[in-house]
Amino acid sequence: MPGTEVVGAAIVDGIGSDVEVAEWARIAAEVAARVGARKTAVLGILAAAELNSAPAERHVIATDGVAVLAVAAPGHPTSIAWTGDARAYGWSGAALKQLTTDHTVGEYLRQNGGGGPIELLAAAHDNWIRTTLGRSSISTVHAAASDDDLVLLTSDGVHDQLPHEELEMLVRKHQGDPQVLAEAIVAAAREDEDGYRDGDRPPERQRVGVASAAVCRRSGAQEANAVALGGRVAATASGLLNPVSVWDSSP
Repeated sequence: MPGTEVVGAAIVDGIGSDVEVAEWARIAAEVAARVGARKTAVLGILAAAELNSAPAERHVIATDGVAVLAVAAPGHPTSIAWTGDARAYGWSGAALKQLTTDHTVGEYLRQNGGGGPIELLAAAHDNWIRTTLGRSSISTVHAAASDDDLVLLTSDGVHDQLPHEELEMLVRKHQGDPQVLAEAIVAAAREDEDGYRDGDRPPERQRVGVASAAVCRRSGAQEANAVALGGRVAATASGLLNPVSVWDSSP
């Protein structure tokens, strides 16, 4: 936020890959980051949701996606808000811990049953999103806080492809350089069993955008992000005074 060391970082993971979705996701991520840095993380997500919110009776929303936002300021816990299956992780210096819970049918089944046959059913429904930006409200946007100096945000193009242990190893190796860490995570995102990375899938297999990662370091109010577009990595970094955003959908 201008004049302060507050940093807002958001990933918006657009559903689909056409030009309209890409443009909406870019704007939504910026809105979330800017409003979140000035107000709260939850209000940042809700502000982005207003770009495409729809009444309950509308069953199809043309442009939609999921999002996660972190707001970091020196001397304060990092605040986090999310909707859908975008994630936030906290790095304590010793271990990487997932701070968010996926808003999916699979995770709902896991949380309310778990184990045995339920896990098999849950795994088959992990791609069924229960909440999106277009259907967000104060009751569906969840919040968390972290005292960790480093918070990592990812789209499912990262955490569905990288085992937790490998993600933790990358954080441990590159924790001192947020930009290098974000780029390394995106570059490590694997192809799926059919040989596709998330953003490279053909239209009939496309649910979300590309692999994205954003890193917030509270201790130095640093933010770095990287986005993989069609297998290529494009990285950006911001200074202390500007809320920043990452969008996760490309034509």
